[in-house]
Amino acid sequence: MPHGPTHVPSHGPTLASLAADLENGRTTARDLVEACLAKIADPAGEGARAFIAVDSDGARAAADAMDRLRKAGAAPSAFAGIPISVKDLFDIKGQVTRAGSKVLNGQPAATADAPVVARMRRAGFVIIGRTNMTEFAYSGIGINPHYGTPKSVWQREVGHVPGGSSSGAGVSVADGMAHGALGTDTGGSCRIPAAFNGIVGYKPTASRIPTAGAVPLSSTLDSIGPLARSVACCATIDALLAGNEPRELTPRAIKGLRLAVPTTVVLDQLDDAVAAAFERAVAALEAAGAQVTRIAMPEFDEVAGMLAKGGFSGAESFAWHRALMAKREADYDPRVVVRIRKGEAQSAADYVDLVAARRGLVARFAARCAPFDALAMPTTANVPPRIADLIADDDAFTKANLLALRNSTLINYTDGCAISLPVERAGEPPVGLTLVAPGGADSRLFEVAAGVETVVCR
Repeated sequence: MPHGPTHVPSHGPTLASLAADLENGRTTARDLVEACLAKIADPAGEGARAFIAVDSDGARAAADAMDRLRKAGAAPSAFAGIPISVKDLFDIKGQVTRAGSKVLNGQPAATADAPVVARMRRAGFVIIGRTNMTEFAYSGIGINPHYGTPKSVWQREVGHVPGGSSSGAGVSVADGMAHGALGTDTGGSCRIPAAFNGIVGYKPTASRIPTAGAVPLSSTLDSIGPLARSVACCATIDALLAGNEPRELTPRAIKGLRLAVPTTVVLDQLDDAVAAAFERAVAALEAAGAQVTRIAMPEFDEVAGMLAKGGFSGAESFAWHRALMAKREADYDPRVVVRIRKGEAQSAADYVDLVAARRGLVARFAARCAPFDALAMPTTANVPPRIADLIADDDAFTKANLLALRNSTLINYTDGCAISLPVERAGEPPVGLTLVAPGGADSRLFEVAAGVETVVCR
């Protein structure tokens, strides 16, 4: 099976390089699992906060099974035996899905894997554990008062937020506790943790991948995507999640690539480090021959109004949570309750208007993007804030959360696909460059991103 370039970036092995090592007998699935388990268990590391549950016995048994199948020439795929993590939002047969909350602790264990989990298992990936997350996926920061907050890779001795809501997913990959992660993205929850931890995160066209078996945040906006160490790694996992066979990823040539930088909203209030890293990346692409055009994107101005009464997430999460909150609201994270409650004030007419407004927005956005191969913009407006500064200060938390979510949420509302690439240099705070295409253009976006990766990810 083709699986893309085999180069190994400085921050860890790719799925392709691991597959080659397994095929050539340089490692075994059991060795890979044991190495990940050791990193999770390291008391000096973030494993205790990055994971809500670790299935050591199940992972070892699955790894041994994949090693036997490979020895017999019957491995289900080239990736069989590679350990991945799964966000605590997904059903895994025999386990309770808590969604980063305490209020679901008493729920029965899942009777079946979520479809995306089942698809990864069928390819032979080994599920090493369930990763921590913002409670019910409702923030872009990653703080969890119930299970602790894993620290971003940046200045770990200080303690910066990991990004949310797929917080543990990002840290698990960045720290080598897993070699890929399943996350969700409703307003940036794959891309923000990727940006805050120096890895790659992908948000697919939402309709491509089934969301069954995942606790919903917004049935309209939810999408399921990977976090991994390279564009090719994300493309491999994305293909499997969509029920497809991974294919060779051919990077687009940078010379002549048509990129648009939106000047509306996404460049406002950038931290200095974000602005500098983003402009440096754009300049490098121009020097390599890309045609970069800065354009107004009036569609982005419309999204703030659509969010004014809580948007889709407010209405749809309140509908899902209202009965549970009537019994257990005191056990929720208060900051999550505030967001869910926004949906209570929406009327049926408000919601119908919102659906209609988005339909028009999606069409206009696609038309605006048509002349270009991709848009390029900063993933977040901010670098990861300090955890201590946000835990005790609701105003600081709200400001940081809005800055983290702002740019990525625009793409969920316009039904696009997007990928975040790390563009910081050694010693700098982590910064993500997001490439965007309209819904349905996932294959093209991966090719563009693979080309851009060779220029901006050093």
